[in-house]
Amino acid sequence: MKKERNIAPKDKGEHINRSRHSLSHILAMAVLKKFPDAQLGIGPTIEHGFYYDFLLPGKLSDADLPKLEKEMKNIISQKIKFEKSVISRKDALKKSANQKFKIELINELPKNEEISYYSSGNFSDLCAGPHVEYSTEINTKAFKLTTSAGAYWRGDENNQMLTRIYGVAFDNAEELAEYLTMLEEAKKRDHRKLGKEMDLFAFSDLVGQGLPLYTPRGASLRREIINFSDELQKSIGFSEVHSPQINKAELFKISGHYDKFKDDMISAKTHYSQEVFFLKPMNCPQHTQIYASRKRSYRDLPIRYADFANLFRDEKPGELSGLTRLRCFSQDDGHSFCREDQIESEFKNILNIINTALKTYGLDYFIRLSLWDPEHKEKYLGDEKIWDKSQKLLEKLLDENKVNYETALGEAAFYGPKMDIIAKDALKRQWQISTIQLDFNMPLRFKLSYTDKDGSEKTPVMIHRAIIGSPERFMGILIEHYGGAFPLWLAPVQVKIISVGEAHIEFCQKMAAEFSQENIKVELDISDETVGNKIRKSSQEKIPYTLVIGDKEMSSENLSVRVRNKQELLNISKDQFIKQLKEDISKRSSNLL
Repeated sequence: MKKERNIAPKDKGEHINRSRHSLSHILAMAVLKKFPDAQLGIGPTIEHGFYYDFLLPGKLSDADLPKLEKEMKNIISQKIKFEKSVISRKDALKKSANQKFKIELINELPKNEEISYYSSGNFSDLCAGPHVEYSTEINTKAFKLTTSAGAYWRGDENNQMLTRIYGVAFDNAEELAEYLTMLEEAKKRDHRKLGKEMDLFAFSDLVGQGLPLYTPRGASLRREIINFSDELQKSIGFSEVHSPQINKAELFKISGHYDKFKDDMISAKTHYSQEVFFLKPMNCPQHTQIYASRKRSYRDLPIRYADFANLFRDEKPGELSGLTRLRCFSQDDGHSFCREDQIESEFKNILNIINTALKTYGLDYFIRLSLWDPEHKEKYLGDEKIWDKSQKLLEKLLDENKVNYETALGEAAFYGPKMDIIAKDALKRQWQISTIQLDFNMPLRFKLSYTDKDGSEKTPVMIHRAIIGSPERFMGILIEHYGGAFPLWLAPVQVKIISVGEAHIEFCQKMAAEFSQENIKVELDISDETVGNKIRKSSQEKIPYTLVIGDKEMSSENLSVRVRNKQELLNISKDQFIKQLKEDISKRSSNLL
């Protein structure tokens, strides 16, 4: 059933959007007062706030932000009016004569598009709006400049590096305070910081931006995520396939990706052919060719393929972010080729395993029905009849299964509507991860068919699905969700064994071998550091269980176990400890002893 998620009045949402947009202009006014010769880039609203890009003639750091913020509040108090004017291209170029970035933007506007400016006091900026009417409508206690950073003009590393100043803004001081508290917690949980501290992954300039290197610990964590997805998809009949990472351009021309997605694809070439190849950005076109490799009967369907092969996308350097935005990644990608009468059962089965996955990971979620934008049909494949059919069918499935959802126009894939699962982490941040997509277009474009019971040739429906999406991106999300304190089954090191002295090393090594034989992930610390330092290091690495082995422990039948985040030691026999760990790992329990 469709459910409204907006609990705040609509006009409240519009007001904060206008306030944030107006604050970006007021920020530009404050910066120009400090740096009159600054070149202005762009200043859009973003989630929770705004930013503005500047080419500055002098240095600016985060230490300067409180002064800029004070000046912004001074400007707001003057009750400046925001006034819109529509002018000719000639007048616009004249108005921005000393602003090279604005001139570039003006020259790129379509000739028939109106050019609007907003003026506030002596400041005027190329802008479509919207803004508040008067600056005093902005709550001066509910915004804050948060940070400054380098940003290439238009996200292209071949362009000049600008200074980007970020700010956040809310309706009231309480919402701001709550958000700032969340920001501080997010800094502590930043997966890039924790990933380095916990020795999970690394990046190298010699390898390239957005191309992560996984350490043994990180590879173990990534593998557990993949194994769980594989276990879930096999439970509903998916079989793993493998497809090449480079493909002829013709494949993507037929699928539609070449026309709709080419700018995000990385080309490859061979010395022995004139053919154009691309590193694959997704698996679906290749899976159509596995399906097409044999004749299919209605009895064969549904046919379900899954693929964990690496994918590549040509992301702009300025948009890369740790593991959550990469150039090389994989997906727990799956495609079901089925008859129309099988769509509902496929849908239910996929939704069930997604629910199992997110429940196990401890993530709340909501569902978004992503539809096409009928005002921009050119962005999509297929005609209106196909889209109307597929969207109504997906909506019907959600309603019949009593699934609460919200709708989002323009968020569909270019080949079909989709049901996106938006997960919420421990900090209540939202991440789009899982998806179920109905596709009537790609099977037609590749002329896929099956022989129906009456002997006629029919076109199968293609269902695209992901359980958690990219394991690499999901790893970044989980690091922050758990704050690095992974549940036992996911932890790359489940038990750390620490030797007190040299006399205890051999005993520790034998114990570690015993744990390994039981498929428990164990690490030894037999360094000559002090025991206190070893214990602190294990704690900082958020190891679930730590064993310190000295004379007393070597002569005892029981183990004294340090449990993560607990003060008291757990006294337990070795056999019982191993048995309990194996049971908790197999159940994917989130609790420690």
